[in-house]
Amino acid sequence: MTVAIINYGSGNLHSAGKAFELAVRNAGRDDRIVVTADPDVVRRAERIVLPGVGAFADCRRGLDAVPGMIDSMSEAVLKRGTPFLGICVGMQLLATRGLEHEVSRGLDWIHGDVEQIRLADPALKIPHMGWNTLTPARQHPLLDGIRLGEVGLHAYFVHSFQINPVSRDDVIARTTYGGEIVAMVGRDNIAGTQFHPEKSQKLGLALIANFLGWRP
Repeated sequence: MTVAIINYGSGNLHSAGKAFELAVRNAGRDDRIVVTADPDVVRRAERIVLPGVGAFADCRRGLDAVPGMIDSMSEAVLKRGTPFLGICVGMQLLATRGLEHEVSRGLDWIHGDVEQIRLADPALKIPHMGWNTLTPARQHPLLDGIRLGEVGLHAYFVHSFQINPVSRDDVIARTTYGGEIVAMVGRDNIAGTQFHPEKSQKLGLALIANFLGWRP
């Protein structure tokens, strides 16, 4: 099985690639991890990963700048049902719009906007950066076997904006930082994490392993 990690000039590509390779080895699998900017490779892959760091608008422009990439993603994910994982801004790009500094259109695979985090506690700072546990909003195969809740494993976050889905059914997990923050979204064969699984150690490797075996 080929896992395509999309290279569009944004994302922790080295870290993501190494984490996926480690998860493959730990699971005794023989999947091929490919970091690629080739739309044909993405179209044919059995798993697709969209990482992302930085500003929403910059990431969208970077994705648009790769000829044919969005069409290939849409064909594979929306038409053929290829399992897809968006990471950090890669997850935010699933939204209808990003409202970071300017209004930017997203992929609109998860209806909703990406808005700045609003904190009830003025003592807390933005960006939200550090380790937090996850509270599940519903069951999902990517969280199978992972210890969640207040005494659960921790995930690594670094972000100032969050996705606010129109439908609560699209929320998979939340975290708490001066209020609730959406930590994970998904529907059908599409999932996204606001946290970085490639930096989240035990939790991240378990989630990646679940993604490799996910059959929506």
